[in-house]
Amino acid sequence: MIETATAKAKTIAGNIRKLREYRDYTQDYLAAKLTISQNAYSKIELGYSRITLERLFIISAVLEVNPADLLTTETDKLINLINFQAASA
Repeated sequence: MIETATAKAKTIAGNIRKLREYRDYTQDYLAAKLTISQNAYSKIELGYSRITLERLFIISAVLEVNPADLLTTETDKLINLINFQAASA
């Protein structure tokens, strides 16, 4: 069970990274929005650090997505979200 939770957390961290890169935001930019160092933010994306709900909500607001979108463990849903946003722009 713990291994499954760890795998899901790494997937969510990857979702955050993918959306940040899609938005062309740097780790420094998101770190500044979270008032943490770039190194601390990097650990979030690598799945080394646990994030609080507050940080999840801030990250989702900066990335302009629903917090639930970051929590998906289905990469196809995230890719569809990115493609939908690109088509809408």
